[in-house]
Amino acid sequence: MMNNMTDTVKQLLIINVLCFIGSYFVPQANDLLSLHYFESDGFKFWQPITHMFMHGSPMHIFFNMFALISFGSALEHFWGAKKFLFFYFSCGVGAALIHSGVNYYEIHSLLDQLQNSAITSADIHTILNTDFVSGNQFQGQLLYENAQATFDKLNLNGDDFKILFDAAVKNQTEAVGASGAIYGLLVAFAFMFPNAELMMMFIPVPIKAKYFVPVIVLLDLFSGVTGFGLFGGNIAHFAHVGGALIGFVMMWYWKKNQFNQNRWDR
Repeated sequence: MMNNMTDTVKQLLIINVLCFIGSYFVPQANDLLSLHYFESDGFKFWQPITHMFMHGSPMHIFFNMFALISFGSALEHFWGAKKFLFFYFSCGVGAALIHSGVNYYEIHSLLDQLQNSAITSADIHTILNTDFVSGNQFQGQLLYENAQATFDKLNLNGDDFKILFDAAVKNQTEAVGASGAIYGLLVAFAFMFPNAELMMMFIPVPIKAKYFVPVIVLLDLFSGVTGFGLFGGNIAHFAHVGGALIGFVMMWYWKKNQFNQNRWDR
């Protein structure tokens, strides 16, 4: 596999590994380069791109880089470096935008349920951007203590506090990883090599790419809609689906234009 790795894929692999290792030596990089929700205080304009080079764990980067090498090299062989990079980053940034759009919908759907009419936009902004992480967990008691002046002024009931807690969690949860771009590559691979046989680790039976990829995307969509994590927790399912959607639209457009350019009646 390593012998067949293309140059651009190799460069992306090196950058991802260096960023992953570097994040342990410079922890501040995680906050600066991970994707924050665009209405949060932590958001920076470069994060829709830089989050693609940050990963949350060794297994996270391993699976993404394995897929990058496996599917990306085959696509770069056919497309060349420039077209491959354009597709890769389009899917990654598109995934970030769709993930952020879903977050916007979910956060504002929660805030619309607030019963306290005295709460202002400034109060909401203060609460949603209050630090309330202890270790790797969001703590309700810590949220109350760190924004106590605002909470005491509002005298919220338990339901409103729960709504603001859930909204603050979504506001402060960062997204990392190349998974959105990888899902785009999976879709492109299925377009280019529909009959290639692929296997899941927990289903050791070869499945053609044209069936395998839609099933993977639908499972992610199911997990995103229902909240039931088939592959574990803390996964940005709609980023995966978003990357796949952007990849599908781009491949459909390219394939349609290629057909139109070769029509017999033109």
